[in-house]
Amino acid sequence: MRLAVVSSDGENVDLHLGKGKSVYVYDYDDELSFVEMRSVEIALDSKHQGSKVLKACEDCDVLISVQFGFKSKIKAEDLGIKLVMDEGPISEVLKRYINHVEFMKN
Repeated sequence: MRLAVVSSDGENVDLHLGKGKSVYVYDYDDELSFVEMRSVEIALDSKHQGSKVLKACEDCDVLISVQFGFKSKIKAEDLGIKLVMDEGPISEVLKRYINHVEFMKN
């Protein structure tokens, strides 16, 4: 499973999807491994830029941010990306999500 988080500093999930200038990508297959940081051209004074972030994450299964809008939710569904709202340290956010997925499998 490929997971992406929207972060301003690479340590915390702390941005709205549409303000995600940087996205950190991880792979999870029994263990979590960092893949890369992706930059997204975001105009900080503009609204409705979630589709730019989604485009940068087309190969991801899950995208986690503090918030996202309804338009982004629809676009994500069309791309097969699950949007999740959470915030906090990236390691804790990813651990919470993975624990939830593992719990739901059992």
